[in-house]
Amino acid sequence: MDLATVIGLVGALGLIIAAMAMGVGIGPYIDGQSILIVVLGSLMALFISNKMEMMTKFAKVFMLAIKPSYQPNYEELIKKLVDYATQARRDGILSLEQAAANEEDEFLKKGLSMAVDGNEPDTIRELLEIDLEQMDARHKKMAAIFGNWAGLAGAFGMIGTLVGLVAMLLNMSDPSAIGPAMAVALLTTLYGAMIGNIFGGPIANKLGLRNDDEILAKTMIIEGIMSIQAGDNPRTLEAKLLSFLPPAERKSQFE
Repeated sequence: MDLATVIGLVGALGLIIAAMAMGVGIGPYIDGQSILIVVLGSLMALFISNKMEMMTKFAKVFMLAIKPSYQPNYEELIKKLVDYATQARRDGILSLEQAAANEEDEFLKKGLSMAVDGNEPDTIRELLEIDLEQMDARHKKMAAIFGNWAGLAGAFGMIGTLVGLVAMLLNMSDPSAIGPAMAVALLTTLYGAMIGNIFGGPIANKLGLRNDDEILAKTMIIEGIMSIQAGDNPRTLEAKLLSFLPPAERKSQFE
């Protein structure tokens, strides 16, 4: 569970609702017409913008911002790669065959298996980098949906504002109709701003950070596999992998 995302979502919505309650109450801010225009309208526009198979994953991807399926532990990853390097240097790379078969990380398992099978270093790096690039592209497509939603929600908020203003101008002779029409005009803008700045934009950014974390972990794995196959000294491998991390997080197991 990502506490930062949960705290941010609950806190932002809670503060807005509290501010509403301190004023005229929550009821006046709930408007069915505005919800239809902004919330449902922007979602329908997302369906137009994206493939159906991507939209079916919308809720699942949203939950990844709250509860990520992959959270790399760089310290443990470096230790594991160094241990593999130590074993390969001591007993030969073929001794990693069982370790590769039991490895839970599919990316690391793939790299180790190719190294054990005696594939050329360039071939291993090329295949792993293709895998990494395709993962990056998939993740960016899904994160872009939420960035797109932020923009569409703002645009539909403006559409709702225009709808409300037209209704207001057509009923200038009826004072009782001016208020509801103006409410639609303002609430659609409010809903659009809330979707864009609480859900769309921030979730897209969080998914981007998740992708960056996974890319870093997999890049470290690629470098680790290359060093293991080359027979590098485990200390040299550790120093190389630690260089990917900020100085404050570099902890050597050889110290």
